[in-house]
Amino acid sequence: MPELSPEDYYKDPSGFLVFTEAYHLKRGYCCQSGCRHCPYGFDRSTGTLRKKR
Repeated sequence: MPELSPEDYYKDPSGFLVFTEAYHLKRGYCCQSGCRHCPYGFDRSTGTLRKKR
C-alpha cells in the first residue's frame, strides 16, 4: 500500500476512511470493490470496468 497523504483520503461523517480518486490512481489498479471514487468505472452490477474519462 502506498504511503497515505492528506489528498488520498477523508473521513466520512460516520468516521469511515474514504479513499479519493487520487489515491486510486496512485495505486494503479481497480480492486473491484465498487469504491465511491473509483476512476476505473467499475460497475458492481455487471462486474465490468469502464474508464470514466
